[in-house]
Amino acid sequence: MEVRTFPLGPLQTNCFVIASDSEAVAIDPGGDPGSVLRFLEERGLTLTHILNTHFHFDHIHGNAALTEATSAPILASDGDASLMQVEVFGGGFMGFPAVPKFEYQTIESGPASFLGEECQVLATPGHSPGSVSFYFPGLKRVFAGDLIFARSIGRTDFPGGDMETLLTSVREKIFTLPEETVIHSGHGADTSVGEEKEHNPFFSSYSL
Repeated sequence: MEVRTFPLGPLQTNCFVIASDSEAVAIDPGGDPGSVLRFLEERGLTLTHILNTHFHFDHIHGNAALTEATSAPILASDGDASLMQVEVFGGGFMGFPAVPKFEYQTIESGPASFLGEECQVLATPGHSPGSVSFYFPGLKRVFAGDLIFARSIGRTDFPGGDMETLLTSVREKIFTLPEETVIHSGHGADTSVGEEKEHNPFFSSYSL
């Protein structure tokens, strides 16, 4: 398995592609997916799914184009369905174009499988009401969207955000994973569970 990062869109949102021998999964295509499509073509990969950690515009802007080009279904939590109707998440409040419409299939929290790998879909609200994280224990990686960053956490001042809910999600769903687990965040550099438990200032008093 290989994980490639493609910063997409005006906010350079990390779109992650997990690739196996002949198939791949994309997570959070937040802008023009041209670079992702070129990678898939060069490697001869079939995209099987598009996963969304949440429905903020900078994580879903490339959904429509990527599913149109690959026919891969989009999977997301229904907990963020209301955000699809909120104008700010069309990018308008930041001067960005509206998100092209797309259809998606609901994914529930719990066990799933992608590319033959076990995946745990973790309900991790706080940044948005329906935020989820995708944990692949065999790969020792969790894709957390904007829940947590290297030495920081996601914003909670957007509609549906809540600080205490976010902190609880991190403590109960992320910090309970093995410390060597790599955290792939929606923006910026990768980090790890152990690093953030020890150094993230928002959890300086954290203890098991």
